[in-house]
Amino acid sequence: MNKEEMTDLIIASKKAKGLTWEAIAERVGMGTAWVTSACLGMNSMPESVAKSLCEVLDLDARVATALQEYPHKSWQHAIPQDPVVYRLYEMIGVYGDTIKELIHEKFGDGIMSAIDFTMDIEKQEDPKGDRVVLTLNGKFLPYRSW
Repeated sequence: MNKEEMTDLIIASKKAKGLTWEAIAERVGMGTAWVTSACLGMNSMPESVAKSLCEVLDLDARVATALQEYPHKSWQHAIPQDPVVYRLYEMIGVYGDTIKELIHEKFGDGIMSAIDFTMDIEKQEDPKGDRVVLTLNGKFLPYRSW
């Protein structure tokens, strides 16, 4: 079973059971964004978490095995077509250099890790229109000189 087949089964079961990603993550004891990413094939799960997730969703051992496999992280389109993903892509296009400059100014020459990383997505109610609050929290990794 490949990651795409795994994801299709997970999403079908999630819908059939009427569960949210948050509810699934809570039941397996992990963070919502990380569980969602792993279920979409972009991270690997430890065996115990994969088995727990499959119990929650009534999925077989083949799915648990696929969840544990190391992913090949790639994107299908040069420019994403989905409006939500495209807007994030647009934000990085517009503010990426600003983010880079401010990271360098505050931390020095280095990068923000996407490995030692957490992400949170919150809804902030606002009478002018609800707001999406994204928190990206990555460890700073300085470049080394040798």
